[in-house]
Amino acid sequence: MKTVQISLNSIDKVKSFVNEITKYDYDFDLVSGRYVIDAKSIMGIFSLDLSKPIDLNIHADGAIDEILSVLDPYIIK
Repeated sequence: MKTVQISLNSIDKVKSFVNEITKYDYDFDLVSGRYVIDAKSIMGIFSLDLSKPIDLNIHADGAIDEILSVLDPYIIK
């Protein structure tokens, strides 16, 4: 499992983020405080406070580098 911090501070960013990760068969969780939601759920994402950085847990085995390159526009560096 790999954890990165992401920013989803606009509706367009949320839509494009969900479109990117639904291409993968791996599990993705968003963690904000004590809430953990499925990152592939647009409704779940909008239930979070999007003004703050969110932890993304990527449950993938071999494709971590590929996934991180696709998600680069959302990752906080």
